Amino acid sequence: MNDSDADEFYGLLVPLADERLLLPRSCTAEVVSWSAPTPMAGAPPWYVGTVNWNGRPIPVMSVEAALGRPVPQPTGRTRIVVLHALGDRLPGGHFGILTQGFPQIIRLNADIVKPDPTREFPERSPILCALRMVNENPLVPDFEHLEDMIADETSV
Repeated sequence: MNDSDADEFYGLLVPLADERLLLPRSCTAEVVSWSAPTPMAGAPPWYVGTVNWNGRPIPVMSVEAALGRPVPQPTGRTRIVVLHALGDRLPGGHFGILTQGFPQIIRLNADIVKPDPTREFPERSPILCALRMVNENPLVPDFEHLEDMIADETSV
């Protein structure tokens, strides 16, 4: 392994309705086909429900709705990206994010990815920041905050 390999990592570009998320590939457990989640009574719009994954229910959320936008209608391209929880607040250790297309694996390094200073997000936003890449301006989610949102909602 040379020094330039150590400065690269693989990411997953996840299409949302009008934007893309950039996730570390290592946080992704699986991308699964859309299946209608079982809703939870009284849940906020971003908490779309639970789906069965590997024999157990996992919570699924809409990042668009967490940002105050409408939950996109599912299409033939809708998928659920199953992510490993980084903390220990989610009992199953996983959660899902709705995606509006097929995620794309990309190789990243400091020459490709730069901060986007033109966009700012509130302190308790589910988004940490936006980035600039060659042809993309993806959002970087705040995993800790997303997991806290889900854990707080499901413990009620």
